[in-house]
Amino acid sequence: MKENRIHNFNAGPAALPLPVLEEIRDSFLDLNNCGMSVTEISHRSKWFDDIINDAVVRTKRLLKLDDRFHVLFIQGGASMQFAMIPMNFLPDEKTADYINTGTWSTKAVKEVEIQGKKVNIAASSEDKSFSYIPKEFQFTKDAAYVHITSNNTIKGTEWASFPDTDGVPIISDMSSDFMSRPIDMDKFGMIYAGAQKNIGPAGVCMAIIREDMLEMVPDTLPSMLKYTTYSSKNSMYNTPPCFSIYVIQLVTKWLEETIGGLDKMEQLNKAKGDLLYGFIDSSDFYNATAERDSRSLMNVTFRLPDEDLEKKFIEEAVENGLGGLKGHRSVGGCRASTYNATGIESIEALVGFMKDFEQKNG
Repeated sequence: MKENRIHNFNAGPAALPLPVLEEIRDSFLDLNNCGMSVTEISHRSKWFDDIINDAVVRTKRLLKLDDRFHVLFIQGGASMQFAMIPMNFLPDEKTADYINTGTWSTKAVKEVEIQGKKVNIAASSEDKSFSYIPKEFQFTKDAAYVHITSNNTIKGTEWASFPDTDGVPIISDMSSDFMSRPIDMDKFGMIYAGAQKNIGPAGVCMAIIREDMLEMVPDTLPSMLKYTTYSSKNSMYNTPPCFSIYVIQLVTKWLEETIGGLDKMEQLNKAKGDLLYGFIDSSDFYNATAERDSRSLMNVTFRLPDEDLEKKFIEEAVENGLGGLKGHRSVGGCRASTYNATGIESIEALVGFMKDFEQKNG
């Protein structure tokens, strides 16, 4: 492997574990002695059966899922789930509660409204530019579900714990903190995640759905927009995104066998967050944008004294082998995405550069 790989802080597509990339490289032309690349084998073959089934089994072990939960692979990304969720789980006579914590939550709400279905904004942090996670909620009695976005890539906020919904199933977009920590799945009717932030390359969304939720799916939906189509066919009603699923299988293997599970992964992520936020808080030059009790361990957003310095910071960071630190175009500033595959050595390199930049420009 080339020695000039950068420290990758991209928000998505994002860093993948180096051992995974090396395994892809080494087996790309000949997967498990089958004489073909993973991109060439039939999705109906035993070789791909082994891949997708292993990805499902490892996901279930990592998240401690029981037999109530189905692990599905769906194309269209998390954005397609914004539309599919109300199609599948929100009858016309019922209301869904949504908690709005930023851009992706807002987009999810819009897809409910497009369908003319009933949506209640149970809480929102828009009053402070989505810089915090709400703590008070106005839930609808007997809501169909409560939808949240567990981590907010643009504003750098994350749910530290999940709301008490009095038994109403939570559906969560976990695209940017999926597999970063253990979660109590008893609260959730569904979680879903676009792969390209924390578990694989772009091209597939993993959805984990509880059996009783699938019983709500109407028969009248088009086949490709029904979750039951995927659950009944092991995600292979049509040709799935085989390569993306293969990489997810390798990432879940890495999480299990190299990291040692999600408890260990959470410890590593907290250590990275403590290091980076600790330095930012000690500085008068850098300013974290999210409120302390709502800070994300996956997307650290911060500002410098002015936009000219931010532009200089980003340019010089690239020159020093630190990539992807530009904030989202909608908010500006800087952002370090510190997903699972971004190691503590990358955080140490970033903090070292930030100290040096402050000394020269502060």
